[in-house]
Amino acid sequence: QVQLVESGGGLVQPGGSLRLSCAASGFTFSSRAMSWYRQAPGKERELVATITSSGGSTNYGDSVKGRFTISRDNAKNTVYLQMNSLKPEDTAVYYCRTLIRPWYWGQGTQVTVSS
Repeated sequence: QVQLVESGGGLVQPGGSLRLSCAASGFTFSSRAMSWYRQAPGKERELVATITSSGGSTNYGDSVKGRFTISRDNAKNTVYLQMNSLKPEDTAVYYCRTLIRPWYWGQGTQVTVSS
C-alpha cells in the first residue's frame, strides 16, 4: 500500500525554524516529482513547493520564496521542507503529495507559529 507519512510539525515562535519530513513507501519514489501543500482553517489548500524526481529543480509559492527549501533524499525515500523565518501566517496543516497523478497524500502535520 502507498503511504506518505509527514512528521516534524509543532509549535514554534515567529522567526523560528522547523524541518518537516515526508517518508514514502509503496511506490517508486525516485521516479516521482513531489510537492508540499498546506491548508489553514477556512482557507483553500495552497501549493508550497515542488521538486523534480532527481531533486534538480524546485519551485515555490510566492508566500514562502526565500524562506522555505524543499529537498529530497531518494535513498531514504524522503522529501523535506526546511522552513525558516516562520510567520504566524505559515500556521497550517502541511501535506506532502505526488505532483502528478495519481495523487498520493500524506496525513498531514500541524505547524503552529505563535508567540
